[in-house]
Amino acid sequence: MSTDRDPAGRGAGERGYEARASGSEPGAGARPDPATGAPPDARPGARSGAHPVEPHTAAAARSGAPAGASGPAPRADHRAPADGGLGGPAHPLGRRRRPRPAPGASTTAHELAVRHRLLLALSALLTLSLFMSYEGVHGDADPLRTSSAPAVLSIDTALYALGEAERDAGAATPTSDFQKQISVAAQSLAAAAGDNVGGPPGRQALQTVAALITVYAVKVQQAQLQPAGSALRQAYLSYATSILTDKGSGILARLKILQAQQRAAVHRQTSFGPLLWLGWAATLVIALTLAGCLLETQLFLRRRFRRRYNRGLLAAGTLLAAGLAVTLLFTVWTHQGMTDTRRLLDRRLTGPAITDAGRETAAHLAHTGFRASAAGGIPIGGILVMALAETGLRRHIDEYRFRPR
Repeated sequence: MSTDRDPAGRGAGERGYEARASGSEPGAGARPDPATGAPPDARPGARSGAHPVEPHTAAAARSGAPAGASGPAPRADHRAPADGGLGGPAHPLGRRRRPRPAPGASTTAHELAVRHRLLLALSALLTLSLFMSYEGVHGDADPLRTSSAPAVLSIDTALYALGEAERDAGAATPTSDFQKQISVAAQSLAAAAGDNVGGPPGRQALQTVAALITVYAVKVQQAQLQPAGSALRQAYLSYATSILTDKGSGILARLKILQAQQRAAVHRQTSFGPLLWLGWAATLVIALTLAGCLLETQLFLRRRFRRRYNRGLLAAGTLLAAGLAVTLLFTVWTHQGMTDTRRLLDRRLTGPAITDAGRETAAHLAHTGFRASAAGGIPIGGILVMALAETGLRRHIDEYRFRPR
């Protein structure tokens, strides 16, 4: 019976192929060599634990392969490698890796998509950062102009008028100057209350001061109706003076507390703190980055498409430069006016200096309302920059029929 048809007596070539394919060779208890009847270790040139060496021609003859074959014939159930014969490593989860683009393939579509996304992201980030930084400065300019600064000047006017009234209170007979100063103080407090000084607590304090001023004026008038040098006259004047100058609950003490609160509010509204510095620094960095990306994209399109200018990108860059310049200029003007106002209100003002300070404050804070309203144009400008960048790149992206994943 032939060995290639005997299932139990397969040729040594097939056994050698299977052993080499599995990477192991049976050791103890191995079958004897069918040609010589000797154990594998007893064959000439064999060593313990080593694979038997067999002539190439003999192995080919026993396995049924042609004599000129370079190796053993594969089995019929041998499967192709999972990577399709490319030699690459298989994915750990059993999925095939996506083939890499050929070295000479065009990357224009990918580069256009990257620049497109980068320009849109930077434009949106710049719009948000610029709006918040701009509002941080201009958002306090209008309250300073319409409320805080006039309230400080009104309280200064009331303090000065009450000081003048105290000097006229010792006159032998009632004078029109005293009544005039009391009227000025009362009107100034009413103006301060209209400016919403300190919110509801501030208005309550102003109402209390106004009531105390009325009591003070009545007591002074009663004293002036008494004979000069009389004890009753001195009693009325002493009581009126205590209402005005008492350190704990007097009119002047209450007004000075309100004045200090309003000056603190002015300092808060005019300060340019670390958060504002950080916000404006980030805004400038993002703006410069966006301008650089617009320029680089323009140069990229010139190299790839041989077109000198891209109108959409040029318009976006022009709008970016103009909008940033205008917002920076408005911010510098507003902040300078607010700083000058704070310096003016920090000093003690009396007499005609109060009127002059009012005119200077109005000049320093002129047009701040218009500049503050310009914040609404920042989102519109940001959307326009994004639309212009989209228009400038969309035509080239469509030429390559790029579809974002």
